[in-house]
Amino acid sequence: MVVRGRVQGVFFRASLERLSRERDVAGSARNLDDGSVEAVFEGPRQAVEGMISFCADGPAGAQVSQVDVIGEEPEGLQGFATG
Repeated sequence: MVVRGRVQGVFFRASLERLSRERDVAGSARNLDDGSVEAVFEGPRQAVEGMISFCADGPAGAQVSQVDVIGEEPEGLQGFATG
């Protein structure tokens, strides 16, 4: 998924990493050059849906203007990486 708006410099990726551990979700999050955040989630359907819901609002200080969700086949990811 790609999250657009004021989403860099507001602990967006760190929040996703923390939530992923709490919800047993694997994946990654990284800042893109255009100011957006790209995130990938794998795990139980309900947990992934919760991560997507969180991204619609983001952490305090974020101002999400758009969320683009792209469904893909699971890759068997483990852990959560931020970069």
